[in-house]
Amino acid sequence: MPSLEAYHRNLPYSYAPGLFPTLEALQHAPERVRRVLLSTETDEGDALGQIRALCARHGIRIETADRVLRRLSAKDNCYAAAVFDKAPAHLSRDARHLVLVNPMDKGNMGTMLRSALGFGFLDIAVILPAADLYDPPVVRASMGALFSLRVREFDSFDAYRAAHAEHALYLFMLDGAVAPEVAAREAALPWSLVMGNEGSGLPSKLAELGTPVRIPHSGAIDSLNLAVAAAIGMYVFDREAPE
Repeated sequence: MPSLEAYHRNLPYSYAPGLFPTLEALQHAPERVRRVLLSTETDEGDALGQIRALCARHGIRIETADRVLRRLSAKDNCYAAAVFDKAPAHLSRDARHLVLVNPMDKGNMGTMLRSALGFGFLDIAVILPAADLYDPPVVRASMGALFSLRVREFDSFDAYRAAHAEHALYLFMLDGAVAPEVAAREAALPWSLVMGNEGSGLPSKLAELGTPVRIPHSGAIDSLNLAVAAAIGMYVFDREAPE
């Protein structure tokens, strides 16, 4: 098989580092997995047994690749990785969306993907520039949630709106006037929760496009971490919004 390259955005494939993300890739998107890499230090436990069984079922090659796995993890504790094809998805027109505008932190991105799966937000729009969805640290931070979501990048917020003009927008902003539970109770599908950049938030001009929402918190902090705010927003709308 052809040799593997160090990851970069223009590659057609990426890596899901870690035993659990590898399992998630094999369970939810086996058709995208090119091969599975294992460390010589991987314990023959239940997770590895499942990986071997799934690879055998789907005809996926397993190979030992200590050097590649060390390159994927600065901590030298990566015992497995799935090599998988990138596959941008089309977002559902009828479902709720999570829209992430210019998120730049890889850990935040992965955490938000995992939270989105946990709260049933299966359609994710990422507005560029942003952290690379397929960067191995993002995939690992998502714990493989990426393989159960429909995720698509858009070159601009205008491009997203042109593709999904039917969605009502609930924009999480520091100067928003509506509490999330109030906004959620009035939401009617299809709608989108829109989160901004870690530092700058959402541009003020977007407020006129929908309902500006603010999560109340004490004055001891100026804002919440983006991944925390996204999780709170998704939790409230998941519980309060009508079906």
